[in-house]
Amino acid sequence: MIEWRTPLLLTLALSVFGQPWAAAPAKPAALHMQQMAVVSVADDARYAPRRAEKRWPGQSTGRLLTAARLAVEDAQVELQEAGLQVKLREVQADNEAHLESTLAQLKKEQVAYWLLDLPDALMPQALAAAQKAGALAINASSPLDALRTQHCSALVLHAYPSQSMLADALAQYLAAKSWRQVLVLQGVQPADALLAQAWQRASKRYGLKTTDTKTFKLSGDPRERDAANPKLLTAERSHEVVAVWDADGEFARGLPYATQWPRPVLGSNGLTALAWHPQWERYGGPQLNRRFTKLAQRPMTGQDWAAWVGVKSLVTAWVAEPKATPERIGAQLRAGQVQVDGFKGLPLSYRAWDGQLRQPVLLGHADGVVQTAPMEGVLHPVNTLDTLGVDEKESPCKKP
Repeated sequence: MIEWRTPLLLTLALSVFGQPWAAAPAKPAALHMQQMAVVSVADDARYAPRRAEKRWPGQSTGRLLTAARLAVEDAQVELQEAGLQVKLREVQADNEAHLESTLAQLKKEQVAYWLLDLPDALMPQALAAAQKAGALAINASSPLDALRTQHCSALVLHAYPSQSMLADALAQYLAAKSWRQVLVLQGVQPADALLAQAWQRASKRYGLKTTDTKTFKLSGDPRERDAANPKLLTAERSHEVVAVWDADGEFARGLPYATQWPRPVLGSNGLTALAWHPQWERYGGPQLNRRFTKLAQRPMTGQDWAAWVGVKSLVTAWVAEPKATPERIGAQLRAGQVQVDGFKGLPLSYRAWDGQLRQPVLLGHADGVVQTAPMEGVLHPVNTLDTLGVDEKESPCKKP
């Protein structure tokens, strides 16, 4: 029997250089690129330093690009397995006047996915531009009900909850506690009126009674000092709860523990309805909060969460069908074919009629979350999450 042995020098050479006759390694397949623009304006008053540092409940404290980046980082394994690569572009108009030309440039460059980080007043313009460009737009910051009714479009998704959803969550909580007598304090700004309008709808829906509605006004005029006096505004005794609607936040921040009678405060301060809370302790919330805080050096807000879950929604749809058009992706999401884990304990999906993301709403205060809505015992014939906000039969929008 003859035993062949490889000479020592040849063995060393093969171990160093490899076998010259071995097949060359296959080149990795080219990745399919998806581009997304995070659209904002440089002079956005929401991010003025003196305003952002006050961290009023429910209001954004930083731009949403960081949250979008975190969503892409979290999805790297899925993206690589699907042969996908996501390129995030920060697209910032110098000011409001330049937003139109900025969006036109995105259309020219065929950027098909837009994450909108814009003040309420600019959202209708941006949504109309997205529809004209054939781009799928995600609203990650505006709660305006009008965007879900007057601006219906198959190419719009709303990751942030609407004003009606937030108001319904608070109304459900009061109904569950049998706290039905509500004193309403409302500011004089148009944005305050929209908040109060959503609350009126929710109050009627869940059987709450408004004992009185009073208007507050912050003013430097000594003659109007009483218009912002919490004791005078809450002097009548028949109410069980004070609901305050203050879009600016300055009056509401000083209302808890300043009322004439010992009454809970909710709405724009006290107990607030939120898309997210930095102290949310369930379903992976602490891990998400820690990752975001490490990246952004600030707590995660509801707007940040909406940007994160909006990008995550797109990634989930892209992985399922990598080369689908924006129209196809939007249709899949709105048809409920794609469900997303938003770390709130329930699978999330988008409504077919208005593109709103179904989601639990967190009810919390500065230090933590008290409850989530929908409340236990609130029922719906199709999906309990549709008890928050405008249901299909109530909406002027129709399925695309």
